[in-house]
Amino acid sequence: MKILRSRKALSPVVASIILIAVTVAVSIAVAAWMGALTFNFMATEQLKITNLQFSVAGGLNNNVTVTMINTGTNPVTINEIHVSNGPNLITNSITIPANGNSTQSVTSAWVNGAQYEVELRSAKGNQFTYTATAPSS
Repeated sequence: MKILRSRKALSPVVASIILIAVTVAVSIAVAAWMGALTFNFMATEQLKITNLQFSVAGGLNNNVTVTMINTGTNPVTINEIHVSNGPNLITNSITIPANGNSTQSVTSAWVNGAQYEVELRSAKGNQFTYTATAPSS
């Protein structure tokens, strides 16, 4: 068997440069892929109830107005509103855009001076609660 001595291989410097270039290209691809995963996981629902207003409608203490702000990065869709663990008080869902706010009035009997907890449930199953006391008179 004859050994060919006239053919030359790549120099070690060129081979090192090629290996470094491939490593950098793969690193950039992995970083972009991980970044895309992070953005999907970081999208959160964060709803803050800022106020409950108890009002009289038709001579009865039966109206509660909920003011809320979406401080998250995704729109929040509210499917249920409960006052003190009562029944669901809305029939249509409410969508609040990211960094948006909304006010929703619901019909629920309340007593002067009593404390009430309002619970909002999102389409993703998150719960947001707020406690307030009805006015004394």
